[in-house]
Amino acid sequence: MAEIFSKLGISASVLHKIVNLDKSTRRLAAIRPGHSIRFQLDDQGNLYQLNYPYDIANSLHISKVGTGYNADTLTKSLETRIAHTSAKIEHSLFLAGQAAGLSDNMTMKLANIFGWDVDFALDIRKGDHFTVIYEEIFLDDKKIKDGNILAAEFHNSGKTHQAIRYQDSKGQSQYYSPDGMSMRKAFLRSPVSFSRISSRFSLGRKHPILNKIRAHKGVDYAASRGTPIKSTGDGKIVFKGKKGGYGKTIIIKHGSAYSTLYAHMRSYNKKSRIGSRVKQGQVIGYIGSSGLATGPHLHFEFRVNGVHRNPLTVRLPKASPLPKKYRDDFKTKAKSLVAQLNLIKTNTLASLQ
Repeated sequence: MAEIFSKLGISASVLHKIVNLDKSTRRLAAIRPGHSIRFQLDDQGNLYQLNYPYDIANSLHISKVGTGYNADTLTKSLETRIAHTSAKIEHSLFLAGQAAGLSDNMTMKLANIFGWDVDFALDIRKGDHFTVIYEEIFLDDKKIKDGNILAAEFHNSGKTHQAIRYQDSKGQSQYYSPDGMSMRKAFLRSPVSFSRISSRFSLGRKHPILNKIRAHKGVDYAASRGTPIKSTGDGKIVFKGKKGGYGKTIIIKHGSAYSTLYAHMRSYNKKSRIGSRVKQGQVIGYIGSSGLATGPHLHFEFRVNGVHRNPLTVRLPKASPLPKKYRDDFKTKAKSLVAQLNLIKTNTLASLQ
């Protein structure tokens, strides 16, 4: 802003006065390339008005009043409309989403909701189908963005998963199954998004480099070099470094019973340090081929009390339920949304036959 004011011949003292008018004007100190600001100067070149539309619906308006300035925030009313769609997967989740009119961002939201129950790198099958009820945000009768997913269903390999968005009295929102159990589990099923399984958990696999039978006590996710690797659960990094044939490796401890290992990394996230806490879904490193690896992939292990378990089939800790004080309200809303999901699914899938 100082550079812009200088080019317009407006003194730095005026900028200082405006930026410190109140909290709303402080956003002028955080402008970004691509933003637009409109100025109106009087005949003497003094600032008369300034208008800064800082997002789709809101703009900061500053006008000269006497010897000082006044600031107002002007807000356009947004309209939220409810939309729905349903689709059957023929090739990929993203292609099905596009065919159903969903943006890629909305398809990712859908995948994230069910990411604790469905491994989208492994489990997606031709014939799987989904139904979504979601918000669309309009301004002046023109759609400007997607809103929240209100309810969704994902039918995968013969099993149906349903999720309902619920916002409590504190304004906190989460997704729950129709019986009030949180969709968010202690662990994600997959540490990478939309990859493919190149090697499964096996006690009798021939090692591709050593050419001898060696137990493969994890799962290999093949993906392009540099693909982000996510921690599957909250925890603490207890190892970071080179570990024999594993190459660049991170081990995370999740409480007293669980630990996960991520190997063959190309590089680490700069924030990944031994002893640092990580959140579920936080990027800890990037896929590579360090150690004994024939190509870029992630080797992922899941251990319970030090014993290797198959990450694809291990029973994960149950989800937390919705607090009791919200359950009656939730059940009323969930019943209506589930009925809508069933009706949309039935009508849409019937038309696809």
